[in-house]
Amino acid sequence: MRIVKIILPVLILIAAFISCKKDSTPAAAYTCATCKTTPDAVAANDASNKGIYKGVIIGSSGTIKFDLQNNGTTITAVMVLDGVTVNLTSSVSIVAGQPYVAPFTGTLNGQPVSITFSVSATGGNPVVTTSSIPGHPGSTFTIIKETSTSLIEAFEGTYSTTKPEAGTFNLTLSRSLKLFGGRSRKNGDTTSNSFKGFINTSSQLIDSSSGKSIGTLNGDNLDGNFVDGGGATVTVKGKRTF
Repeated sequence: MRIVKIILPVLILIAAFISCKKDSTPAAAYTCATCKTTPDAVAANDASNKGIYKGVIIGSSGTIKFDLQNNGTTITAVMVLDGVTVNLTSSVSIVAGQPYVAPFTGTLNGQPVSITFSVSATGGNPVVTTSSIPGHPGSTFTIIKETSTSLIEAFEGTYSTTKPEAGTFNLTLSRSLKLFGGRSRKNGDTTSNSFKGFINTSSQLIDSSSGKSIGTLNGDNLDGNFVDGGGATVTVKGKRTF
């Protein structure tokens, strides 16, 4: 009986240790299961305004992809805003050697959407010049042309500061080009701030204006802390969604 009394507490301690060890196992890192690992863009369009353009949206938060006759004759766009997919089309044809400017239209919750996209003849300076999106006034876009050798990735996230302040923090990047660009917006505001920079050999995103690391890439995750110009500590968290 005495042996049983000794062994039982020992077994309970062992079981508790195993349980604690199991509970302390870190969760698996987030991976974007639907994201591409190779570019959609084809080589024939690398130096023209045909091809693929990808970007992020703030107001509220989302992504967009323009397909200008990348692998055929269709001119379309797909926008995902707050988890809702909006298919857009344009009837404006591409003229070789000329800049392309066209409205893309569709519907969101039964209401009309219009987004005017502009890009140079060689695929440079892709921008959304105007947009009308019901329920999302003041939406701003960061767009980058994808080439056959440079996959463009989109990250959506948030930031918070010790001011305190909080908001949306979205960006697009190319690991092969080692470049990124994006926008942030304080919750409740209708205007956003842009930022851009390069990715160093340690996978840190270095802001071009401040020279500071604003985050570190780890697979499909982005995390970072830095001190802004006003002395507040900024915490950034994001995940790849496109």
